[in-house]
Amino acid sequence: MPITFVDIGLFAIVLVVLIGPFMVKKIEHNLEAFLFVMGVLAVTISGFESTAALQAIGYSHEQIAEVGWNMKLVMEAAMEPVVKGIVPAVLVAGLLFHYGRDKAQRAMTSILDKVSLKLLVFMIVVILGMASSVITAIIAALLLVELVNCMPLDRQTKINVVIIACFSIGLGAVLTPLGEPLATIAITKLQGAPYNAGFFFLFNRLAIYVIPGILAMGALAAFLTGKKSKEACVVSTEGTESLKDVVMRAAKVYLFVMALLLLGGGMKIVIDKYLLTVPSQVLYWVNMISAILDNATLTAAELSPAMEITQIQAVLMGLLIAGGMLIPGNIPNIISAQKLNISSKEWARLGVPLGLIVMAIYYVWIFYVPFHIEFAL
Repeated sequence: MPITFVDIGLFAIVLVVLIGPFMVKKIEHNLEAFLFVMGVLAVTISGFESTAALQAIGYSHEQIAEVGWNMKLVMEAAMEPVVKGIVPAVLVAGLLFHYGRDKAQRAMTSILDKVSLKLLVFMIVVILGMASSVITAIIAALLLVELVNCMPLDRQTKINVVIIACFSIGLGAVLTPLGEPLATIAITKLQGAPYNAGFFFLFNRLAIYVIPGILAMGALAAFLTGKKSKEACVVSTEGTESLKDVVMRAAKVYLFVMALLLLGGGMKIVIDKYLLTVPSQVLYWVNMISAILDNATLTAAELSPAMEITQIQAVLMGLLIAGGMLIPGNIPNIISAQKLNISSKEWARLGVPLGLIVMAIYYVWIFYVPFHIEFAL
């Protein structure tokens, strides 16, 4: 299949999104606006793809009409951050914490009088990872940043714990369709024959991989946690957070999520064109692109009931792990980075090597270890 100028333009956008935040400080300081511009460019460029090229990859007339700018995409980008509860949850949690900082600090102090700091970090990472499939990844992330923010840890340790915990939340959220959009889409795609996927389908097939991963993340976070620091309940590097800061953070999250939806919509044609025929062992690694793209979009494009269960496991695990590597990869990452002022470089310093190591371990486990357990709920 020939490479078109549209393909080249979209691949260039991916490259710019990957390296821009690390090379240009203005991009790093205005990441939401940068991603929004990249999303707008991606959608605009995709609209120049010829009808013949789209028909060649099997697009119907209805699908062709949805390439580039269209009302469906515009409404989705504008409404989804609110409809899915992301922005309201961020705003409400921010207001609650703004007025309840003193109580939260006293509660944390009381807990630390009874439980060691390392054990508390382990429990937070594991419990939120396991609970995210029930309370949703969004709520788990909001609880994470408020809990970690009130812990007596230095800034670097807080960043490390939050990044590792976001890997845990990202893994755990897939276990039920309540956890995150990726899980909901996966169940929808597989609800017919031969899998007839129900509520516990993903738990039954992925828990053997997810639960050990969550426990490992808890152990790693505890290991990287040192002694108590004098820092406690510092909301931002500038000091006390105002109501304006709370509202602005919710607005930034809204723009961030909208940007990712536009970016995913613009990239859909290259995903359909180049990824759907890739062998599952290669696709597992290619799915590292979910570090900058909405993994729900990739799940919708890649997953098929014609796949064997090992292929399904590989696709989903690749997307879940890679989603923790960079800030745009997952909603918990976005929420946490906004709350704790974590830069792209700070996130990537731990997120990228950790993600690569975890992906390598799971690659061997999924494809080469003849040991698979399925739960039956």
